[in-house]
Amino acid sequence: MNSLKANAVEASDQLSVISDRSAVRAGDWRLITDHCSLITPSLRVAFALALLLLPRFSHAQDIEPRRWSHLPTGANFGGATYAFTTGEIALDPELKIQNAEFDLQTIGLKYIRSFELLGKSARVDLTQPYQIGHWRGLLNGAPAEVERVGFADTSLRFAVNLIGAPPLAGKEFAAYRAKADHETIVGMGIVLQLPTGQYYDDKLINLGNNRFAIRPQLGVVHNWGKWTAELTGQVWFYTENDSFYHGTRLEQDPLGMADAHLIYTFRPGLWLAGSIGYGGGGETAVNGRSSGNSQENIGWGLSLGLPINRAVGIKLGYLGTRTQVKTGLDSDTVTCAVSVMW
Repeated sequence: MNSLKANAVEASDQLSVISDRSAVRAGDWRLITDHCSLITPSLRVAFALALLLLPRFSHAQDIEPRRWSHLPTGANFGGATYAFTTGEIALDPELKIQNAEFDLQTIGLKYIRSFELLGKSARVDLTQPYQIGHWRGLLNGAPAEVERVGFADTSLRFAVNLIGAPPLAGKEFAAYRAKADHETIVGMGIVLQLPTGQYYDDKLINLGNNRFAIRPQLGVVHNWGKWTAELTGQVWFYTENDSFYHGTRLEQDPLGMADAHLIYTFRPGLWLAGSIGYGGGGETAVNGRSSGNSQENIGWGLSLGLPINRAVGIKLGYLGTRTQVKTGLDSDTVTCAVSVMW
């Protein structure tokens, strides 16, 4: 029964990544400011106003503990997460935008299926967020604000544990987890972000990105007693957006990320994690002209997993991000995720 409770919380661990992505990525705000110099004065104003709307949430600092957790094969996990994000935006003074800030609500649904693949434990994840955002600030001293409501991009993830975490189910899985006092797991995964979110090519700000993004991942986990250390490296690769704004073409360099986690398990299903992460790169270009807006962000978080019963678990979390360059965004996110196993 304890292992079943732990499995329910495993799903809430994975569902919370939706909320982690709700923190707006600083480099995307910089993208508009850097490219304002490339367009006419009237469009400069439009770009500046659009800054208050920009919702490129799916590329936020992705700090997710326990993403390589050992799951019983043949299991299904489903659930929902709610996140509230608030933040402040630092912009180029030439844009004459002051006191720019935002708040964002994210409601996400996720489904996970675990299975055996070539003698290894594997999984597929399907994630769909829905978001409600409100941006406000002063443009040339005058108040400006706007809202966006709708679906963001869908994402698919496939992952397989190459070392450790053998494919087991039922009593065999419970017996293995009970005696696995020391264990090292090495996993690899790939995330595909689909251009399914709300998008209009005559607007600078959209919930969808109108392009594909591919993110290969590599993770290492070591368990000893009640402690777990986890490290994940990943890189975002982007296709072009040929309809960025009135036919302009947006390109972006790869964005690298790394995150580390230290987790203490009080008992099966009940755990506390501290996390830290770093992201860098991702310089953009519009119509082939580079912006010089390479990103550099740090993030940190706390997560608490709680088993409710043998099939239901919840996770509570906090995520903070801070830009390390002069223009960017600082954000804070609180989350609650609920999951069901069957």
